[in-house]
Amino acid sequence: MFENLTDRFSSVLRNLSGKGKISESNVKEAMVEVRTALLEADAHYEVVDKFCSQVLEQAEGQQVISAVQPGQQMIKIVYDELVKLMTGGDDDTPGLLMVSPGPTVLMMCGLQGSGKTTTCGKLAAILKKQGKHVMLCAADLQRPAAVLQLETLAKQVEETIEGKGKVSFYAEMDKVAEYGKAVGAAVTVTRNALAAAKKNNVDVLILDTAGRLHINDQLMDELRKVNQAVNPHQIMLVIDAMTGQDAVKSAKAFNDDLELDGVILTKFDSDTRGGAALSVKYITGKPIKYIGVGEKLDNLEEFHPERIASRILGMGDVVSLVEKAQQQVTEEEAAALQEKMAKGKMTMEDFLGQLKAIRKMGSMKSLLGMMPGIGQQLKGIDIDEKQIDRTEAIIQSMNRNERKDVDLLDNARRRRISRGSGTQAADVSQLVKGFEMVSQMSKQIAGMGMVSRLKAMAGMGNMDMSALSGRHAQAPKFATGDEGKSGPKFKMRRKKSR
Repeated sequence: MFENLTDRFSSVLRNLSGKGKISESNVKEAMVEVRTALLEADAHYEVVDKFCSQVLEQAEGQQVISAVQPGQQMIKIVYDELVKLMTGGDDDTPGLLMVSPGPTVLMMCGLQGSGKTTTCGKLAAILKKQGKHVMLCAADLQRPAAVLQLETLAKQVEETIEGKGKVSFYAEMDKVAEYGKAVGAAVTVTRNALAAAKKNNVDVLILDTAGRLHINDQLMDELRKVNQAVNPHQIMLVIDAMTGQDAVKSAKAFNDDLELDGVILTKFDSDTRGGAALSVKYITGKPIKYIGVGEKLDNLEEFHPERIASRILGMGDVVSLVEKAQQQVTEEEAAALQEKMAKGKMTMEDFLGQLKAIRKMGSMKSLLGMMPGIGQQLKGIDIDEKQIDRTEAIIQSMNRNERKDVDLLDNARRRRISRGSGTQAADVSQLVKGFEMVSQMSKQIAGMGMVSRLKAMAGMGNMDMSALSGRHAQAPKFATGDEGKSGPKFKMRRKKSR
């Protein structure tokens, strides 16, 4: 995300770093480039003007002009202004505000195709992890498939997402066919859902309302009547981040009619421009509460302006990375693995557990992109996640004793494992060789947590997971400065320019 904007900001700040000190002329010259970068990112023109004028005002101060390290001073100024642009006010508290006694009623609205129904499921997943009883109400009666989709999502969250909470579903299928009476039917369904939620001691009731291809009177009339009928505690607008200024215009129109409490940006992981994220708060006055960063049910994150500003400036987002790691690995598990690593006794079973934990945190490229200085190096590069699939398949084809002791893997066993995993015997041999290298290296990084281990491994060179899945005949090497060491790399593939 923000690839283009990050490139332009990095270039501008790099040029300023070469100056002896910041002057009025070179600051104005830099801001011309920044303005162009923001407009190319599809940020709203009012936002661009406001941001550039604020940076100029701050940068032309005497303290910055006489700074010894002008590039670093400018990074701090730009960072602060980016944060201000995306934040401000008491309503910027991440997440949802709960009422007691419940249920907290959350009304979701948005245009068709924005990902509204899927986001309802993702919110339910977050709340289930928090121990909440959530009810999803299908109030989108314009699109029959929306009711079935929400029901499927409710079942998936209940069955697949770990947590002490519970997810239930409410719908009135007979109302779906009442297209001509859709507005009145939606009001009836939401009222009945609220009554059911109170009866069943539900903590949070999420209303999935109808959307349209564009904003029109019929849509807004239905939303207003549902709002009056159930008086939701919070109204969230779901918008597609990839639509840039169009998303911001939609947010303003919805807010003018409904008085939103927050915005959820979907497809944020695919938004390489970032204009919507930079503009929504300034134009609507409403905070971004969540961002969708993938298709899976657990790919919804709280929005933190300071972390996004850090990513835009290429400084990574270590805090989010640490939080992801803590969600997947307990302190006890981390301590036990650390002890094994220190003694050089990590097994294939341990290694498989680490792979699974890391994959639950997100794609390898997104995780590495959160590390300072690494995100820029990944531009135009695809990391082949299928290599990790092959690695898991090979390990899962081993029996328990083989996972504990790879020395047992003679040629006959390797051939059996390769047949079971759909790979070649040479792939199994290469995995074993790579694992032994990792085991040797593990003593050096045993004192680090999962995130630090990721960073240390990434810093050792172009890590190629193919070394651990047997896709090359020769063992790849670490670029550590020690020519005698070798080990796994992540296989990377540069995209062809069009």
